[in-house]
Amino acid sequence: MKPLLEVLDLSVTYAVGPGERSTALSRVSFAIKRGETLGVLGESGSGKSTLAATLLGVLRANGRIEKGVVSFEGQDLTEANAIELESIRGKRIGSIFQEPLIALHPAIRVGEQVGDVLAAHQPASRRAIREKTLEVLKTVFSTDAERIARSYPHQLSGGQRARVLIAQAIVCRPSLVIADEPTGSLDPMTQQETVSLFRSLREQYELSMILITHNPLLLADLADRVLVLYAGRVVEIGPLKDVLSSPQHPYTRDLLRCVPPLSKEDGSGHKSKLPVIREDSPSAAASEGKCAFEGRCADRMDVCTLREPTPVTLTSAHKVTCFKYDG
Repeated sequence: MKPLLEVLDLSVTYAVGPGERSTALSRVSFAIKRGETLGVLGESGSGKSTLAATLLGVLRANGRIEKGVVSFEGQDLTEANAIELESIRGKRIGSIFQEPLIALHPAIRVGEQVGDVLAAHQPASRRAIREKTLEVLKTVFSTDAERIARSYPHQLSGGQRARVLIAQAIVCRPSLVIADEPTGSLDPMTQQETVSLFRSLREQYELSMILITHNPLLLADLADRVLVLYAGRVVEIGPLKDVLSSPQHPYTRDLLRCVPPLSKEDGSGHKSKLPVIREDSPSAAASEGKCAFEGRCADRMDVCTLREPTPVTLTSAHKVTCFKYDG
């Protein structure tokens, strides 16, 4: 069976000055099966949001796909024109952005904003749209769906606004939902409630999902596989259990060490200090011609400064891009 989404050798750059371009994604490849959830993990600046924007066809004006294929349901989205992309976004690919208060229009009731997505892709009477909108809101809100529909964004909590964005993303019953840091502005309890909702909707609507985050704990109960991005490159991809319990790339390992423990004490009665990855993440352009993680890696070798590593297959489902496993 062909993948629902297949990304092959995708490279994206941004214009940063006259005749100068900066690499944001470099030779990114992965695929998603129907009904599968892929977690995309990495620090700020790793290329996660650029990946989401590229898949949705909403790159900034200074962004450009240099090469690669984005095949969705058999159609190469990199070759699609603006009208074709507009017919896909919202209907076949739903999207959830980072900050609900910014993503929602402040002067329009949220029920109308959900209904607008439906009306853009499935023309129907106002009554039919209102009924369908309320039906979807009842799916994401256990109570008070009618009150929520009549409310303006500022009258709702952060968690409620996040659920409105989820309603917008699923109202047309898409095949794929791309969620870019959908819980980033929420408190930990509301984050877990939102992840639980995603899990329920995935089963109910048979959704495929790309869940983009810097927090691996959010992926633990939802993702099937994890893709780790660093400086615009895929450094590790594999089954959730393998990547989180036995990370093979030094960056994945260090990233997981930085996750706050459930307890703030180390067992001796003293508060433990959270580890950090030394130095800053480099740009993708600054890492060309060598291993992107070399400057921050405790396991670096001479070869890491001489050329870029290539992906190594550890198992049929687990790949890592590191010289430790090359040869």
